[in-house]
Amino acid sequence: MELSFLKTLYQHPGPYASVYADLTRTTEDASKAAELRWRALRTELEEQDAPADTLRAIEATVEEEMAQRRSEGLVIFAADGEVVHAERLPGPPQTTQARLAPLPHVLPYLAERGERFPHMIVVVDRRGGAIDCVTTDGRHTHVDVDGDEQYPIRKTKAGDWNQSRFQRSSENVWKTNAKKVAQEIDRVAERCGAEAVVIAGDTRARTAVLEEVSEAVLEHVVELDRNTDVRDPELEAELNRILKLKTAERVMTVAERFDRELANGQRAVSGIPAIVEAVRQGQVETLLVDEDPDSHDRLWFGPDPMQLASSPEELRTEFGVTDVREDRADAALVRAVAATDGELVVLPSNGGDHHEMGAVLRYTA
Repeated sequence: MELSFLKTLYQHPGPYASVYADLTRTTEDASKAAELRWRALRTELEEQDAPADTLRAIEATVEEEMAQRRSEGLVIFAADGEVVHAERLPGPPQTTQARLAPLPHVLPYLAERGERFPHMIVVVDRRGGAIDCVTTDGRHTHVDVDGDEQYPIRKTKAGDWNQSRFQRSSENVWKTNAKKVAQEIDRVAERCGAEAVVIAGDTRARTAVLEEVSEAVLEHVVELDRNTDVRDPELEAELNRILKLKTAERVMTVAERFDRELANGQRAVSGIPAIVEAVRQGQVETLLVDEDPDSHDRLWFGPDPMQLASSPEELRTEFGVTDVREDRADAALVRAVAATDGELVVLPSNGGDHHEMGAVLRYTA
């Protein structure tokens, strides 16, 4: 998971309030229940002495969200009287929580967010097509492609006058329109870096388009034998299935590389002390963690994300840091890896068993 989108999140001195709110409305008294759940979270923040201006900023965001009924779950990170980052979830968070700490508690959010692959949904017919593209940062682009040729679209029935000429004309129109759609697919896919392409629509049109798209796009294509439009839930379900498979493949690939490099004593380290040393040197390419809500691992850190240590004395004596703070180890490490353009992989937990943290390195010291 690429983490550069988090960089602006860490530009405040803090403390940070991290809120995971359940705004589900599935019962008759749903709005009241959602409001009560939020009030409970607000009370938790008050008991942790959250600043009043930060509480007001969070409350305004939650109340606006509940009034507009736009989501079932909401993640908010706020500091210094403003909401620094807020994101809607497709469902309620796995765990509702409210936490005040020196750093934002981002790991549950990153685990739910998951890997995000740029992707496309394409629906074609014999006149053209519709393309929906989503980039890694969630930006949507919609493109309608109208074919240059509109007539004749359908072949004539057997026995019609001048049948063979119209048959050939229809096929030529399909091919001309398919070529234009394919060119637009190639252009949009290159621009958004699509790693998954679901294509549906008229069978003959799909075949004609796939004969024209580039090999670079074709290797990411999955066909759905359904004549539909881009808003069809079945198309969305197929896309989600593909993206989950890609996420599992990504996690497996990185985990296997980590095991291989670690076994060879090369570009991998395990355990927090070794990871801290690698982070200080800017060596971490990918940090591997699992989401442990009860983790007791802590780190001390300074204003610079690279200033990490297992004790405040180490920071003061070795780095001359005077503004020393303590927080969860995963929060401090994610901040540091984001600052050095590293990536993150959240490992699936095995029945409550937790993995030791690890890192794949860019280079050996």
